[in-house]
Amino acid sequence: MALNTSPDAPLPVGEVSRLIGGWIDRLGAIWVEGQITQLSRRPGQGVVFLTLRDPSHDVSVAVTCYRQVFDAVADVVSEGARVVVHAKPEWYAPRGQLSLRAVEIRPVGIGELLARLEQLKRTLGAEGLFAAERKKPLPFLPHRVGLVCGRASAAERDVLENARRRWPAVRFEVRNVAVQGVHAVAQVIQAVRELDQDPSVDVIIVARGGGSVEDLLPFSDERLVRVVHECRTPVVSAIGHEPDSPLLDLVADLRASTPTDAAKKVVPDVGEELQRVRQLRDRALRTVRGVLEREERGLAHALARPVMERPQRMVEERAAEVEALVARGRRVLGHLLDRADSELAHTRARVVSLSPAATLERGYAVLQRGDGAVVRSPGEVAAGDELRARVSAGEFAVRVAE
Repeated sequence: MALNTSPDAPLPVGEVSRLIGGWIDRLGAIWVEGQITQLSRRPGQGVVFLTLRDPSHDVSVAVTCYRQVFDAVADVVSEGARVVVHAKPEWYAPRGQLSLRAVEIRPVGIGELLARLEQLKRTLGAEGLFAAERKKPLPFLPHRVGLVCGRASAAERDVLENARRRWPAVRFEVRNVAVQGVHAVAQVIQAVRELDQDPSVDVIIVARGGGSVEDLLPFSDERLVRVVHECRTPVVSAIGHEPDSPLLDLVADLRASTPTDAAKKVVPDVGEELQRVRQLRDRALRTVRGVLEREERGLAHALARPVMERPQRMVEERAAEVEALVARGRRVLGHLLDRADSELAHTRARVVSLSPAATLERGYAVLQRGDGAVVRSPGEVAAGDELRARVSAGEFAVRVAE
């Protein structure tokens, strides 16, 4: 039930602390999982103090237990270990402090951790965080490379030295973070977000050297995986060695087997690129020379043709052909005219030979009546008829005597 308080009727601090303790006392024992960040085993005391922290969130709680409870797992549990604690919440009223009283501590084994990671891997994979189609391509030559790594670590040295050896002008924006332990996840997430928001950074490398499964657990954290998935800048994962495969490798746009391999994949080798440029230049020169030589041979072949050596020869040949055709036309026309003239002469001779005039020239005459009709029979005329006699040299009148 809510308490009725007011500025005139406030509750004393002791009463508030007592009420909070009463509410907490109603809670039963619970199982809690976390990572041990602080461990205090003071000699002569029968109580062990430790701090249990959530590795995925910046939340921790104090835990106390009797020495015999902790001694049962002391050989396998130390700072940084993940444990499952069966404890009851307690409220220490004088200081207003919440803690857990542990009655049993169980270390989280490697097999259980791997099983949880496999389950998380399937869950994230089903959401599409590892899909190949969402991978972003890396720029050919990044102007600035963001690097997230441990301070003064071998991974930082390997990336910087190998990258600058391959391309001396490359620039880096380095963020040194904790790469293992309870603060690793939060610091890596913050560094990745800062570099992703920097417009001058073209690609981000998250690098760490090798380590045990527990050491690499921060790079399989769900929050970190989702942050990398949301990055607009391409991210390269270079965690551990070749056999190591944290979930960051699956969500990153490119996985590098080692930090050195990441430098080789992100930055091109200036010597190799110069050699490639020389090869392309030589290939281009060979191609251009081949084209020029082929065109020169074609031009020489064209110039070697007779028509190119003496261009007027083609005109002369055509002129000779025209003259020959003209002469042939004249001969043909002459032959046609001669034959037509001969045929005309023969026709004229036949016409002349068949002409009445030729008959008249041989002494014959044609008699015609006054109406122009030709007299062909003596019975057609009578005595005294006036007729016209037509001869070769002209005509004259005649009279029929009898």
